[in-house]
Amino acid sequence: MSKELLKKLSEANGVPGNEFQVARLIEKEIKPLVTEIKKDNLGSVIGVKEGNGPHILIGGHMDEVGLMVKGITNEGFIKFQTLGGWYSQVMLAQEWQITTKKGIVIGVTGSKPPHIIPLEKRKEAANIDDMFLDVGVSSKEEAIKLGIEPGNMITPLQEFRELGNKNYLLGKAWDNRIGSAVVIEVLKNLKDTKLDNKLFGAFTVQEEVGLRGAKTTSYVVEPQIAFAIDTGFGNDVPGSVSEEQTLGKGPQILLFDGGLIAHRGLRKFVIDIAKELNIPYQEGVINGGRTDAGEMHLSHSGAAALSICIPTRYMHSHTSVIHYEDFQNTVKLMTEVLRRLNAETVNKILFDFE
Repeated sequence: MSKELLKKLSEANGVPGNEFQVARLIEKEIKPLVTEIKKDNLGSVIGVKEGNGPHILIGGHMDEVGLMVKGITNEGFIKFQTLGGWYSQVMLAQEWQITTKKGIVIGVTGSKPPHIIPLEKRKEAANIDDMFLDVGVSSKEEAIKLGIEPGNMITPLQEFRELGNKNYLLGKAWDNRIGSAVVIEVLKNLKDTKLDNKLFGAFTVQEEVGLRGAKTTSYVVEPQIAFAIDTGFGNDVPGSVSEEQTLGKGPQILLFDGGLIAHRGLRKFVIDIAKELNIPYQEGVINGGRTDAGEMHLSHSGAAALSICIPTRYMHSHTSVIHYEDFQNTVKLMTEVLRRLNAETVNKILFDFE
């Protein structure tokens, strides 16, 4: 499993509705691994591995939280619209990259020095609506000459890095390029395997603004079984209670999130395989969010669905941190799960589980 792939995926730019750069990278990676590549009309990429049997969907979304240029002030400052959930405190004095037709333009979120902020105001959260990007020009005309215009994609400027322990990987967009990486690696592992199912490896769009690509992808695939591979909370930091949401202790097999109550039969099936193969896993929950499984399990006649999440520190910021062994163990687990999903097993999961 190449860290170089993780670097490329993390550093690629793709906000909701503008995932094209990521999609091109992924299509190149999976082309030799699948029978065909399909797309939905929103831009989700679906790699199909032909086989006889139930339709199995495993997906990770391509988009990352970011911004979009909304306007340019007369003085050349950039006003923006958030795409996905941002906490204002992580946005100030950060570097960003604006993707324009002329190339990348670097900007920084304007931030007042504390000296001029009244004491009673310093404890208040910054208002995102008041924020702007400074791209180092003095007029609207200069900004326009750089190629900046409404609709441009804005993403965090952050390089992929190994930290002190090289299993700890820092980067932007782990939510959810790490899920996309898992799907790619699983397809690699299964390249020469004859499956007793028809496998769909999906890379969806616009998850961060409402699971939109998951909905359209699921209508293309019509799955009986669906897995969303996403990021989960890494709460193993000072001031938090880990509640088995810890980096380095394996994938989180969610009990529930804001869009899905995990299918009991499918969840037991996955946990039994993890125990058999001595793959570490964690019991996880997401109270304040949801994954693509929230839409995957509702298409057509429905699907047994499960969210598998990789613990992530500092999610929805420039500087998220994951653990490489969690990535490896998720790939190992999902590879074996997909090998075993034949018609008999799927029917038992769907209809005979007690």
